[in-house]
Amino acid sequence: MQQGEIGDWRVRAIRGATTVPENSVAAMTEAVTELLNALEANNSITTDAMISVTFSVTPDLDSIFPAAIARQRPNWDTVPLLDVQHMHVAGSLPMCIRFLIHAYMTIPQSEIYHPYLRGASRLRPDWASVTA
Repeated sequence: MQQGEIGDWRVRAIRGATTVPENSVAAMTEAVTELLNALEANNSITTDAMISVTFSVTPDLDSIFPAAIARQRPNWDTVPLLDVQHMHVAGSLPMCIRFLIHAYMTIPQSEIYHPYLRGASRLRPDWASVTA
């Protein structure tokens, strides 16, 4: 988004999630990278348009902060990033990494691609049916 542009820009929310097979730096790095690659490949979004990104992880994941992985991507070090622990609910999906991104976008909310990958596809089968 260019400074001073107003047009049809709206604040939009993008959700996404993935799972990992183990609590390790390597597994989490691979999964977060895959998740953010899918986000960027399927949405016209730049880090300049991002307001903030919140990552949440289930309590069984503590080997690395997902934000630390994201900060290694080009220009992601300029985006406000936050990591939180997702609340535990009995029977919920384990080993799960989620994100919530708020960004300025020109497309309608209904046209945004929300990547739900790996085991997280069961959380939102309606969004997971779209392939990256």
